Amino acid sequence: MTDTPIRPRHTGRTVLAAGRFLHLDCIDYQDRHGRARKWEAAMRANNQGAVLMIPVLRPSGRLVILRQYRPPLDAYVLEFPAGLIDPGEPAATTAVRELLEETGYSGTLRWIGQPASSSAGMTGETVTLAFLDIDETLPENQNPVPRLEASEDIEVLVVAPADLPEFLRAREAEGMIVDSRAVAYFMGLGVTW
Repeated sequence: MTDTPIRPRHTGRTVLAAGRFLHLDCIDYQDRHGRARKWEAAMRANNQGAVLMIPVLRPSGRLVILRQYRPPLDAYVLEFPAGLIDPGEPAATTAVRELLEETGYSGTLRWIGQPASSSAGMTGETVTLAFLDIDETLPENQNPVPRLEASEDIEVLVVAPADLPEFLRAREAEGMIVDSRAVAYFMGLGVTW
């Protein structure tokens, strides 16, 4: 053990359990004092990242939000559209593709960030945030039809920012959970409920 702090580093990894999309790892690492430590983490297969989209209808400024059943919570969650990045696919392409698949809307990318931590204490997953604009005057965006996978239980909701406090209170009263990233975005808009 050293008295001079060092940069922590991985020293090994053991897969404890593996499924089709995720695996549970035991990470061996050395802490900043040189001590051997262990950490359990859920990881995406192939270190696959994800994109989270914040879609805004233009010119109205309404937000597109999903109500999606999430088995780990056994509850419906209010969240923004999101999806996994296919191998070799740029995150910007994923954002436009996943928006169309999950909501039926055709959108254009306004801004995309760098990969960010999803939940650093639990997973190595990264999520890239993307803002998309949806021209609601275009014919293809008049009556959008999602292209959902058989396992997806998604309802597309459109909400004006001014209506968010009442909308969120009502949905939480129904037992829905609001995704933490959506909470952060809403708080950034000054929305409390």
